Parts: sequence; structure tokens; C-alpha cells
Amino acid sequence: MSATLLGVGALALWAFLGLLTRLAAGLPPLQVTALSFAVAAALSLTLVAARGRIGTLRVGLVAWLHGVGGLFGYHALYFAALAFAPPVEANLLNYLWPLLIVLLSAPILGLPLGRWRLGGVALGFAGCAVLLGGGARFDPSAWFGFLCALGCAVVWATYSVTAKRLAAVPTDAVAGFCAGAAALALLAHLVFEEWVTPGAAQSLAVLLLGIGPVGAAFFLWDAGMKRGDPRLLGTLAYAVPVASTALLVLATGGEWSWRLLLALALVAGGGALAARA
Repeated sequence: MSATLLGVGALALWAFLGLLTRLAAGLPPLQVTALSFAVAAALSLTLVAARGRIGTLRVGLVAWLHGVGGLFGYHALYFAALAFAPPVEANLLNYLWPLLIVLLSAPILGLPLGRWRLGGVALGFAGCAVLLGGGARFDPSAWFGFLCALGCAVVWATYSVTAKRLAAVPTDAVAGFCAGAAALALLAHLVFEEWVTPGAAQSLAVLLLGIGPVGAAFFLWDAGMKRGDPRLLGTLAYAVPVASTALLVLATGGEWSWRLLLALALVAGGGALAARA
């Protein structure tokens, strides 16, 4: 249970991911990815070295591909989603990943689902259908951001569930994965984007991202998914969109439309139903 509680700590930090991303608005998505991971890598590598565990970074190629690919892929897509689509809706759509964790735990890990978890998954998908369909009006360019948000959910759910298969990889190795993700994001930024000098508020947002949601949260999540219960963490994660969406609405001055409230209730309610299992 202690390892599962570490995963819960990661969920609490991720509630602030959308808010801090909005505070960094104006910076290109890949630049935000590179800078935030650079902060996370600098802090975590310093801590690992101070503990005399730098040797834990020597892991296999599969572990490096899994770690760097998962961290870079998810965050590059997430930052792009909030840059190109309405942030509140894109953020909520990103939170398909908890229900995808529940679904993928069955074929990948051989864990049973049961009717309660399947019912919760169905409610979560219904919430996303309410959010994007049935008369919802968005700028055509927003759909690219929504596709990025869907990509977030798939990448992070796959990364999280398959982490159980790499339980032998020490959690300290995440520090190296953060450095790899920072380098990959910087390379992609130099190829596809132009550098924008961050202002004071943007710099603070990037720093806080690197310390919390893009830093400490990964170590907590890695420990929770490898040594805890991925089904329980996947269902508890449904509480995160409630807090994250509320913070984003407050930060952006948005309104609590009936569509957003219903979608949020379905997504969070799906998690509560699945948690009954």
C-alpha cells in the first residue's frame, strides 16, 4: 500500500499541470518540454549523485526507450494540446488516460476488470463524447489540439501499464530519462520551433513544472506503478481532472457550462464507479 500512496502523491502534483502550463502560455510547446525537463533532470541527477546511486542510470536500451519515449511523448503532446485547443476541454480529454490504464491492465498485465471497472470506463468515454460532440462548437484548428490530447492519453496509459513489466529498473533511473527527454525535446524544438525568451511569470511556471508535475511526480508515479496496484491508481486518477479542471477554469476566467459540468461529472463518476471494484 505504501508504494500505491506514492502514486497518489504523483496524482496530487499532476492536478497543477494544466494550471502551470497555462501560466507558461506563449512559449512553444517543445521549448516548454525541453526547459521543464532540464529543470527536472538537473535536480534529480544532483539528488541521485548525492546519494551515490549514479550507477543506477546504467539500464538497458528497452528501459531507455520506454522512459524517454514515454516522458517526452506525453508532455510534448500535452503542451501542444493546451497550446492549440481550448485548454479546459483539452485538459479534460487528456484525462482519458486513467480509464485507459484500467483497460490496458487486463491485456498487458493479465489483471481482471470486472463489471464495475468496465462501467466506469464507459462513463468516462461518455463524458468525452458529451464534451466534444452533440452540438459543441470549436474552431477547426482546435481539433489538432484535441488529437494531441487523445495522443497524451494513449501514450501515458501505455507507459504507465508497461512500467510494471520493467519493475527491475530502479526508480532513480528516471533522472536519466528526464535528461534524455530534455535533450530530445531541445533537438525537436530547434528543428520545428523558434526560441522565445521567457518572461518572469513564464520562467517561474517552467521552474515549478520541473520541480513538481514534470519532476518529483515521475519518481512517485514510477514507484507506484511498479510496486503498487495500477488498477487502484488508475481509478483514483479520476479525481485529478476535477481539481485540474477547476484550477484551469479559475486561471483562464472560463465558465462552468452545462456541457463541461456534465462531462466532468461523467469522467469523475466513472472513476468512482470503477473504484468500487
